[in-house]
Amino acid sequence: MEIFRLKNTITFMRHQKAALVFSIFMMVTAAVTLYIDKLNFGLDFTGGTLIEVGFEKTADLGQIRQIMKNNDFPDAVVQLYGTSRDVVIRLAQREGVKASMLGNKVLDILKQGTGQTITMRRIEFVGASVGDELKEQGGLAMLTALICILMYVAFRFEWRFALGSVIALFHDVILTIGLFSLLGLEFDLTVLAAILAVIGYSLNDTIVVSDRIRENFRKIRNKSAAEVIDISLTQTLSRTIITSLTTLLVLAALFWKGGELIHGFATALLFGVFVGTYSSVYVASSIALALGISREHLIPEVIEKEGADQEQMMP
Repeated sequence: MEIFRLKNTITFMRHQKAALVFSIFMMVTAAVTLYIDKLNFGLDFTGGTLIEVGFEKTADLGQIRQIMKNNDFPDAVVQLYGTSRDVVIRLAQREGVKASMLGNKVLDILKQGTGQTITMRRIEFVGASVGDELKEQGGLAMLTALICILMYVAFRFEWRFALGSVIALFHDVILTIGLFSLLGLEFDLTVLAAILAVIGYSLNDTIVVSDRIRENFRKIRNKSAAEVIDISLTQTLSRTIITSLTTLLVLAALFWKGGELIHGFATALLFGVFVGTYSSVYVASSIALALGISREHLIPEVIEKEGADQEQMMP
């Protein structure tokens, strides 16, 4: 049941061309940014050194991060490990520096900075958990997923909706990744997980809109394709706004209060949900309209059997 219903239809498709031009411009800008600045890959992709230390008292992660930053380790990833006194520190690779020497240096820095007695639990070199294999296999998996989505939407709705949905998903992914490249934010596994979540969110929103458009094409016969799409988008607008706002409220709380470790995750989702909502309204629907979607494409053709009319006339 809709929470509220708009009395007047919003003419979304009046801005169809402007929205498509804007989306193309943003996608090209994001692609150029990725080509020039690349991505700032985190330790999950580049590998590094893992150091586990034990404190005599409860460890203050914020203080530890600040100590590491002040001593030329701004990229240090600090996490609790098991208890509030056990801490794991991950550092990026440094050429010509052995892991044992790096561990002793970090131990001395923490002892001086915190004034606590700290013991070294373990130190080891950690290879990239994804690296080149993820770049190849992950890209292949993403392509496979988009093809499967294309086939599913084409089977359930129509190929014009399918193409619009896949382009909308690509639009959301490239803009989100482009944001991280433009701002130089660290791209790690949590951000990758957020992007996959953005794909799911955007696809769900697009499916809801497409389903309403198909339904209205079958019910409304005296309106143009653009008018039917405007009516459908207006009818689903309440659901879109409520879903987006509740999601954004939770993500805003994670962004401000979730801590440094999930800051990138929250950032990717905040931006991804915003562009995903925009693409569901303008990109997917606009592309379907530009491809000439009409009522005839969404109503299955009824084929009468030979002699069916004669059977009905028989007593």
